[in-house]
Amino acid sequence: MDKNKRIGRYIKSSVVGGEYYTAYLPKPLPPEPPINMQQIYPLLDKASVAVGRLDGLSVVLPDTELFLYMYVRKEALLSSQIEGTQSSFSDLLIYENNGTPGVPIDDVAEVSSYVASMNYGLERLNDLPLSLRLIREIHEILMRNSRGSTKQPGEFRTTQNWIGGSRPGNAVFVPPPPEYLMECLDNLEKFIHDENIAMPTLIKAALIHVQFETIHPFLDGNGRLGRLLITFLLCAAGLLKKPLLYLSLFFKNRRDEYYSHLQNVREKGEWEEWIKFFLEGVVLTSEQATETARRIIALFDSDRKKIETSDKSSTSVLVIHKYMQSHPVVSTTKLKDACDLTLPTVLRSLGILESMGIVKEITGRERHRIYIYKDYISILNEGTEPLKN
Repeated sequence: MDKNKRIGRYIKSSVVGGEYYTAYLPKPLPPEPPINMQQIYPLLDKASVAVGRLDGLSVVLPDTELFLYMYVRKEALLSSQIEGTQSSFSDLLIYENNGTPGVPIDDVAEVSSYVASMNYGLERLNDLPLSLRLIREIHEILMRNSRGSTKQPGEFRTTQNWIGGSRPGNAVFVPPPPEYLMECLDNLEKFIHDENIAMPTLIKAALIHVQFETIHPFLDGNGRLGRLLITFLLCAAGLLKKPLLYLSLFFKNRRDEYYSHLQNVREKGEWEEWIKFFLEGVVLTSEQATETARRIIALFDSDRKKIETSDKSSTSVLVIHKYMQSHPVVSTTKLKDACDLTLPTVLRSLGILESMGIVKEITGRERHRIYIYKDYISILNEGTEPLKN
């Protein structure tokens, strides 16, 4: 197999700041020569089983929406951390609870916009195919309140961008020039919807992710949107009933390998190695998500039994415990209003939960206190430590 035939071409582009640079124009999908599936089938089978097991969780979870609510936020945080934000899981939940996080507001607002764009995209998939139009709409929401909000949100770029370096001339990678952009994007959209291409959905998602990152169609937010596309593709194809699979933790933990694979596809036509890496991520991520869901269910069950068998138990304590399953960071004022309880009752119930080691107060203040569901937050926090550059 001559993998060199898969490599795109380099275009010498117009002078920028007195120097020429070369930009990369990828070949349309699918790759030619075709993917050698013989070396991929064993891992594809394993990945398909893992995704099927994860998808089955949406039937057995006692509260799928609750799990999704937290899992979507974890994904948003991880994906934004890859782009350099420093916020933690607790920071995001405190911000959404109208509190003040421990990092710059810009960081947490950016993560919050990611959550909004993800929810919007999943909702729109009910009545709109995964298309360039929908991608632009999602991007507009993604860039709201983020540091790239001045960089043409919702619009494909009309100027050259680049990855690494201070200018195109010394960049690590230069995507297609703007005059070739729509040709590349049209080809990508055709591939997404071409029913004549018989290809497993997971393989197709792996190819589309790389192609999108290579085209880099926006001035900012390409990485986050490219990772979102994976989940959207799996949901649109019916592989997942609920958006339970997110690869950002895998990409974050193996960031150097991830970028190296993207570049090897561009420079050497190494699609098979990328697909194997991608499928490995699908297997690991699916298994981790399944295990996380089981641990959370077990924690809720164990804590509820602890409360019910305690001599301090009361209806209000159980009500607050139930509420904190979907709001693991919450203020006393919010609890009072949401649970329709008096403030003294809220404080007394939280004191009981704190004495059991279930919740913890995190402000140290006398008034307007914020409590966290301690062990639940610990499970969700796993892997979300900000990256060290």
